[in-house]
Amino acid sequence: MANVVLEFKASAGDSEPQSRPVLIIGQQSNLQKVSWSQIKGKLQPVVSKEIWQAALSGLTPNPTDSCPLYLNHAAVAALPPRVSRHNSQSSANFVSHLVRSSLPGGNNRCIVMVCERSDVFASSCAIARAFPIFSRRTTSSRRAEKKHVTVEIMMVGEDNSALDVGQLECLANAAHGVRMAARIVDTPCNEMNTDHFLDEIKAVGAELGITPVIIRGEELKHRGFGGIYGVGKAAEHPPALAVLSHTPVGATQTIAWVGKGIVYDTGGLSIKGKTSMPGMKRDCGGAAAILGAYRATIKQGFKDNLHAVFCLAENAVGPTATRPDDIHTLYSGKTVEINNTDAEGRLVLADGVVYARKDLSADIILDMATLTGAQGVSTGKYHAAVMTNSEKWEVACVRAGRSSGDLAHPLVYCPELHFSEFTSAMADMKNSVADRENAQSSCAGLFIGSHLGFDWPGVWVHVDIASPVHAGERATGFGVALLMALFGQASDDSMLNQVSPLGAATNTSEDKMERDCKRRRLV
Repeated sequence: MANVVLEFKASAGDSEPQSRPVLIIGQQSNLQKVSWSQIKGKLQPVVSKEIWQAALSGLTPNPTDSCPLYLNHAAVAALPPRVSRHNSQSSANFVSHLVRSSLPGGNNRCIVMVCERSDVFASSCAIARAFPIFSRRTTSSRRAEKKHVTVEIMMVGEDNSALDVGQLECLANAAHGVRMAARIVDTPCNEMNTDHFLDEIKAVGAELGITPVIIRGEELKHRGFGGIYGVGKAAEHPPALAVLSHTPVGATQTIAWVGKGIVYDTGGLSIKGKTSMPGMKRDCGGAAAILGAYRATIKQGFKDNLHAVFCLAENAVGPTATRPDDIHTLYSGKTVEINNTDAEGRLVLADGVVYARKDLSADIILDMATLTGAQGVSTGKYHAAVMTNSEKWEVACVRAGRSSGDLAHPLVYCPELHFSEFTSAMADMKNSVADRENAQSSCAGLFIGSHLGFDWPGVWVHVDIASPVHAGERATGFGVALLMALFGQASDDSMLNQVSPLGAATNTSEDKMERDCKRRRLV
């Protein structure tokens, strides 16, 4: 999968399955809406109309099913016929699974995605997740030739007109963002330290015509970024705060995305065990998702000011490492007593969000992070945990999760009950809770919010993606599609407008899902 070139087209053209293997995927009801004349060019002469119709009739998705049409050259796969209200109508997670398991082999392949227009964005991002880039297998590195996968979006339903060039470009940029984020997360720290991550940021900046602002090493200490500096000061490669800024003429508001970029997390002196440390290269998942989403979002045109703030550090062990009992002064001016050096993400993000408030004058601040292992307990492997000071934005995050396929579910937001967990006799607060059985993920988010101030009048959104950032040993690129959809109304792109939680089309799709849920309950 590492050397796959992914291309989205309104029509992939006709070709025999022997020369271009094909996978046709969609809900069974949608597949049955496709006429033989639409699909025969990708199946004939080896697959007849009778074989096609028999295969469709024989599919029994529970929750999915697939059927070979001709040897290992052609297959059809069915998604779940319906989903619950906390899932995406697109069945995005199942799309990724079916592409990985059912796509025939070959150097030149085709995927035909049959869906309604409202599911195009989520389905395309889900397909992209099935093709990770990073690999150090010697067999794959020797293979110089690129494999090509062409994705044709075949629309059914009321609005089944073909995608235009701009919409296809949006899908390509979103897919690139998803795969780039996954590549960064998959790359081990010996190849993705803070130096390398800054190179990734500079490369995106150069592509967009933006010069990043970088504050690094001792300068962080001198300027008061005690959180980022304290976490990363023991590492060979110094910590950094990097900022990409898009400031178009006519902007009416300022948005900041703040990403946790811990390139490796040993836990510091509160060191992790031999079974819990492997995989901690993924602790930069929030920053990676923001970088991928930022590139795609700006390329599609964005009407408002948009800043991406990257809080980069390696939580290493060494003679200068932060000790439990140390007290640091963060960029907010508040003091923090360290009682757990493995609760480091909240320290770097606290500096990042306050920088967004003070230096960037942001009206809306969203931080994204692989913050807590408890997130997987709270909302599971597939849903990000969302906490915000705005009920409107809480609802918007959940809706954006459904329309993008990057699912999200709310955490409790109740600082008056939970923030006392951080009480310190020596400083303004500790960095880890007293009671680990009391809403851990919520409390971790509240630590970040406390540095903005719980009375701050702006919008603050915290997104914990610790579990959905990976599936097994592979990164998913989670967060890219969610960000693009959540802020889609500020985009110049019609597809992102549609999947935005404020878009009429998204609401129509959700109404349909809600009606379907009610119908099932009445049966």
